[in-house]
Amino acid sequence: MTAPAGSARPPVGGRVTDPAGSARPAPVRSRPTGTSGGPSHPTRLPVEYVLPLCRTDDDGLDELTGYLRALCRLVDVTVVDGSPPEAYARHAARWEGLLLHLPPDPAVHGANGKVRGVLTGVAAARHEHVVIADDDVRYDETGLRAVHRLLDTADLVRPQNYFDPLPWHAWWDTGRTLINRAVGVDWPGTLAVRRSTFRAMGGYDPDVLFENLELVRTVRAYGGTEASPAWLYVRRLPPATAHFRGQRVRQAYDDLAQPVRLLVALAVLPGVVAAAVARRPGLLAVGAAGVVALAEVGRRRAGGTAVFPPATALAAPLWLLERGVCGWLAVACRVGRGGVRYAGRRFRRPAHPVRVLRRRLAPAEPSDLTRWVRTDPTSRGR
Repeated sequence: MTAPAGSARPPVGGRVTDPAGSARPAPVRSRPTGTSGGPSHPTRLPVEYVLPLCRTDDDGLDELTGYLRALCRLVDVTVVDGSPPEAYARHAARWEGLLLHLPPDPAVHGANGKVRGVLTGVAAARHEHVVIADDDVRYDETGLRAVHRLLDTADLVRPQNYFDPLPWHAWWDTGRTLINRAVGVDWPGTLAVRRSTFRAMGGYDPDVLFENLELVRTVRAYGGTEASPAWLYVRRLPPATAHFRGQRVRQAYDDLAQPVRLLVALAVLPGVVAAAVARRPGLLAVGAAGVVALAEVGRRRAGGTAVFPPATALAAPLWLLERGVCGWLAVACRVGRGGVRYAGRRFRRPAHPVRVLRRRLAPAEPSDLTRWVRTDPTSRGR
C-alpha cells in the first residue's frame, strides 16, 4: 500500500537505530499523560492507539480509565477487548463515548489472544501511524509525538520501557533491561507501526508466543525499516508479584527463538556449579562484578540514568542467574511437554526465524490481513 501524501516513505531493507544520525536526540522520558506540563488543550495527533485487552477483574480499572481519558485528548484510541462477557460489558459501560471499544474479530484465528487483538485493532485503525501497547504502558504527549515523528521515516518503532514505581520484582527485572541495552536493545511492551506496511505484509503470525519479536521479524522479512531509539523512554507499571513469578519460565522460553541468548543462558548454571565445586568463589565474584559493569553500561546509555536508578545495575547478576535456571526449565518444557503453557494454551514456537518469514511472504503479499482470517464461517469462534 502507498503511504498517505505528506508521509516520508523510507527505502526498504534498512534498520535505523538513531534516526537523527550522529547527533543523538536528548533523552525523552515519558511521564503519566496529563502531567507533562504542556498546554491544557494540546493539538491532537493523527495517531491510532491500539490496546489489546483481556481482563477477568476490575483491579486497576479506575487508573486505566483515567489514563485512557487523558490519552483520548491526544490521539484516537481503540481498545480490542477479549475479556469475558461480564467484564466486557462493564468496560463498555465505563468507556462509552470515550473511545472505540470492540471485541476481537471472530473471523481472525490464532492461539495468541494479544495478536488477534492487534490484527483486529490495526484493521479498524483510522490513521496511518499506529501505536500498539499493553495495558500497563503509560505514554505521555512527548513520547507519542516522538513516536509519531519516527514513523515518518520508519515502518516500525521500538521504544524503551522503564518501570515506575520500582518494587523489588521490577528492580529485579530491570537487570534484564540494562543487560539488553548494553548489548543491543530491550524488548518493550509497546511497538508502533505504519498501518500500510502492516496490512501489506499481512500482519503477523498469531500462533507464536513471543509476539513482539514475531512482528519485528516480519517487518524485517518484508523489507521494512526499524527504528530502535534507546533515548525514547516510555513508562510502564510493574506487574503484580504473583504475575511476575508466574512469568519466569515463560519469558525464558522466548530465548528458544534467539539461539545466542539461549546458549548464554544455558551456560550460566554449569559455570556457577563448576566454580562452586572447584571452591573458587573469586571467580563468581569476578563474574558478578563483570555483569554489574555491563549493566551499568546499559544504564548510562542514551541518558538512561534519568529513569534507571543506580542500584538497578546490581540486579543484573541475580536476573542472569534466574535466567540460567529458567532457561534449562524452558528447554525441558520444549522437549518433555512440547511447549510452554500461557493464557490457557500450550505454545511450541516462540517466533519464526526471518528466513522462514521471507519464504512465507515471497509467494504473495496477502494484504488486508487475509492470511489469518478464517474462510469457513462455521469454524469461527471468539
